[in-house]
Amino acid sequence: MEDFHKSLESVLGDLLAQGRRVTDLTLTAVESYFENDVEVAAGVIRADATVDHIDVQIERGCIALMGQRPEGEFDQRSILTIVKINNELERIADCAVNIAQANEQRKDTEVADTLRVMANSVVGMVRDSVQSIEARDTDLAQRVLAFDDTVDAFKEELVERAQTALAKGAVSVGAAMQLLAVVRAVERMADHCTNICEQVIYLETGKIVRHLPTGWTKPALPEDA
Repeated sequence: MEDFHKSLESVLGDLLAQGRRVTDLTLTAVESYFENDVEVAAGVIRADATVDHIDVQIERGCIALMGQRPEGEFDQRSILTIVKINNELERIADCAVNIAQANEQRKDTEVADTLRVMANSVVGMVRDSVQSIEARDTDLAQRVLAFDDTVDAFKEELVERAQTALAKGAVSVGAAMQLLAVVRAVERMADHCTNICEQVIYLETGKIVRHLPTGWTKPALPEDA
């Protein structure tokens, strides 16, 4: 199985490089939005093609790994986890593109300070999610999961503020819709981060994180779920 483990490390290395790529893309997209920099935003949109290309390469690498028929449970979980995390990273990049595209509609309209805090926090979630993969750090993964409630609170506040401003005529319908589109994109990034961290916990422990309306529970063994 020496060849298998070498191939597995190679695919994992590609996944981590993709994670860093997506983290940088996310940060650049957020910065371009708040700086209202259409040129930088256009670069984010172009860079998504590279993310898509690497996404396909990683998936093909996982298919080749499965062809080697690994027998160990951890090895099998590793392939499954890479496939799922790879998909989540590609979706985060799509959200970054959505934020970058919002520059085309924003022009010089004012953005909420709360959105800036929310967006910067989620960029940190993306970074920490990737770090949890590289360090195989379930504690860090759990901290990312716990922060998702804060992101939801940011979203609720921003939606309420946008609705109030719209009702008072303080903002145009277009401006309110554009702002909410960015809020949704940022929130989805956070959701993808939690999915990644759930996979990190599953890989390292073989346990499944279950979500409840009040939050997430301690990991439970699959047979107990």
